[in-house]
Amino acid sequence: MSTEIKVPTLGESVSEATIGQWLKQPGEAVALDEPIASLETDKVAIEVNSTVAGVMGAHLAEEGATVTVGAVIATIEAGGAAAAAPKAAAPAPAVAAPATPVAPVEAASESSDPAVLSPAVRRAVLEYGIDPATIKGTGKDGRITKEDVVAAAQSRAASGAPVVPAAVAAPANERREERVKMTRLRQTIAKRLKSAQNDAALLTTFNDVDMSAVMEARNRFKDSFEKKHGVKLGFMSFFAKAACLALKDIPAVNAQIQGDEIVYFDYVDLSVAVSAPNGLVVPVVRNVDKMGFADIEKAIADYGKKAKDGALTMADMAGGTFTISNGGVFGGLMSTPIINPPQSAVLGLHRIEDRPVVRNGQIVIRPMMYIALSYDHRIIDGREAVTALKTIKEAIEDPTRLLIDL
Repeated sequence: MSTEIKVPTLGESVSEATIGQWLKQPGEAVALDEPIASLETDKVAIEVNSTVAGVMGAHLAEEGATVTVGAVIATIEAGGAAAAAPKAAAPAPAVAAPATPVAPVEAASESSDPAVLSPAVRRAVLEYGIDPATIKGTGKDGRITKEDVVAAAQSRAASGAPVVPAAVAAPANERREERVKMTRLRQTIAKRLKSAQNDAALLTTFNDVDMSAVMEARNRFKDSFEKKHGVKLGFMSFFAKAACLALKDIPAVNAQIQGDEIVYFDYVDLSVAVSAPNGLVVPVVRNVDKMGFADIEKAIADYGKKAKDGALTMADMAGGTFTISNGGVFGGLMSTPIINPPQSAVLGLHRIEDRPVVRNGQIVIRPMMYIALSYDHRIIDGREAVTALKTIKEAIEDPTRLLIDL
């Protein structure tokens, strides 16, 4: 007896998805509610769980195929691990069993099998010359992520170990190309960002911030803060609260154009740009203007973990009135971030570095950060944008303003 596995409901206004990866191969035992496939929608990756326990039957759609809600994508056969042979319609295993027994290798895990690595991880493994069997996966169910491969490469470089390519090196004069189909998420990112350029009158204003006061406050209270709240005190909570001050003073920066109307929000739903294995995502911290530092840090940390595990939902990213993007974590010195439609502004943060500045007629060294505010000039005037960014700068340079709402 076989059970059909269908594409689940994907969320409001989402009718189709792409098979991103099969997590179970024909013939493998499957437990109840165990993930068997990963689907990529326009916004998130969604795992399809088995509705019964049994043995993985046939894959009725290949990786990369587009499927609709309700479509049958696989079958689960009745039986346990002993009944591992799929029906004739199911694809045969890629590798035949060896003629002689082979001792198991404990260091290698199922997630290190090239057949179950995602395309991004396979490319990273080849690029850095890392044996996937030596990598401990931090993704869901121990799967290897691209970040795991990069971390392993950095660790090997720091130890001075030689780089050994995972495959036979190509001749020096050989030129190669690789064509990889864009994921549905990457296609959506491309469309939305290009739409922002086409529809909005984009402009960016810059300023720099002396981070001395915030760094001193963080160093002074970080241990007691973590002990009391169970989360680390970072810089994002300071910038989130500073942004709330600016948006309250300059409502246009927290507004949107909808048709021929301008909608002003009396709340701040903060979209936080997070790097996930499949691309950039922007989960929303709701009512951040009413939250304390600890609540903000917890919300951002939870979203960061969910993004890394591929567990973000459509609801996590719905809405948002203003965005903060932190390119500084990757070492970016300055950028012109693109707004997240239909929002009208985005704050870009960058790396902190010691620079000479003039204070009271003296040249001193201070930890400085460039900040940028990209905005839609159709709704936000230059004076409003500059004033909002200046308000954020002043609040960061004197965090007391965050306490007295000034």
